[in-house]
Amino acid sequence: MTDIQDSTQGADGAETALAGSAPTRRSLIGWGSAGLALGAAAAGGAVAMTRAGNDVDPVGADTGAAVPFHGPHQAGIATAVQDRLHFAAFDVKTDDRAEFVQLLKDWTQAAARMTAGHTVGEGAYGGLAEAPPDDTGEALGLKPSRLTLTIGFGPSLFTKFGLADRRPEALVDLPAFPGDNLDKARSDGDLCIQACADDPQVAVHAIRNLARIGFGKVAIRWSQLGFGKTSSTTPEAQTPRNLMGFKDGTRNIAGTETARLDKFVWAGEKDNGANSAWMSGGSYLVARRIRMNIETWDRTSLQEQEDVFGRDKGEGAPVGKAKEHDKPFLKAMKPDAHVRLAHPDSNGGITILRRGYSFTDGTDGLGRLEAGLFFLAYMRDVRHGFIPLQRKLSASDALNEYIQHVSSAVFAVPPGVRDKDDWWGRTLFSKEA
Repeated sequence: MTDIQDSTQGADGAETALAGSAPTRRSLIGWGSAGLALGAAAAGGAVAMTRAGNDVDPVGADTGAAVPFHGPHQAGIATAVQDRLHFAAFDVKTDDRAEFVQLLKDWTQAAARMTAGHTVGEGAYGGLAEAPPDDTGEALGLKPSRLTLTIGFGPSLFTKFGLADRRPEALVDLPAFPGDNLDKARSDGDLCIQACADDPQVAVHAIRNLARIGFGKVAIRWSQLGFGKTSSTTPEAQTPRNLMGFKDGTRNIAGTETARLDKFVWAGEKDNGANSAWMSGGSYLVARRIRMNIETWDRTSLQEQEDVFGRDKGEGAPVGKAKEHDKPFLKAMKPDAHVRLAHPDSNGGITILRRGYSFTDGTDGLGRLEAGLFFLAYMRDVRHGFIPLQRKLSASDALNEYIQHVSSAVFAVPPGVRDKDDWWGRTLFSKEA
């Protein structure tokens, strides 16, 4: 699958892994599953903090900083990956186009304030006692924590508001892949919001406020909380590890690699015809919830684990090499090794940008951890990125014995909000655009 290891490598064959900053009080808070509230300190938080001393991400040290909201591309894609995630997919409940556009404008204004570390509207207190406050208040006193908010539009949105002829050709419905066991209630959505931050409470606060603002016009369809990033967009960062203990995605596209971003991530003005010009500067997102068979994996020999990935577990070096970033010799790996199958040299150079997160959502009722990878990947065209990679991996990857894809969604992520007068989705909804 494109989901665990080498799908984002460049031509030199490297992949990416699981790092974090020093523990803070809130970093020990565990995550729940699909609600708007944080759970008690649980397995997720505990796992997130059990890192080796050398696996600390130096980029995460400045956890209180603010990430600029305005720009040609949305933040949260090539931005240095934060350690926490709250991802929510929404269904649109209104059929009034003007009302929906106003919601997008209201959301944009709220997002710009929250990413700067401010409260929404007039704040959480001090207003009319008879009216609900504009902000829910649980992030009062907290720093911005590098919060980014990223919006995407699902295929089903284009069946509403007369948008059918504006749907990009690249925004295809994903085909069924061998081994999929998708929960429809936790898949798809008219639109999504990806909230990433270094403080879990800041990320949850953002989604909670946007859901509150959208009440009556949109409703959360499903959501996912994540910890312990499983990829990095900063070359100097330590490669993170996934819940299987392996470094994950060593050669992910870096936020500073403008040429690779232009080639593999950002949609071009002439991509997919004139009706898709509104996506110029945007990207396409695939989200997949991948459950890991943790108990089976933990009883598997070290040799077999390393054979499955095609790398050693300690250093992360490819088979027959000494260092993680050494160029892999693919033929030295087993034919069904994940690295060998997912490497760009095995797939005509296909490269995607990954921003996945680990998750633990308690147990499944049978004493097994409900845990795995929430896979997030951005690309210029889903048809030429995720789909051919996943078809190959789902057919013959040795890793398939230990994982299962249980939810899936795809979204068109529009370009960034350029200034204070711009708003999310303007290029799609504004005739002037």
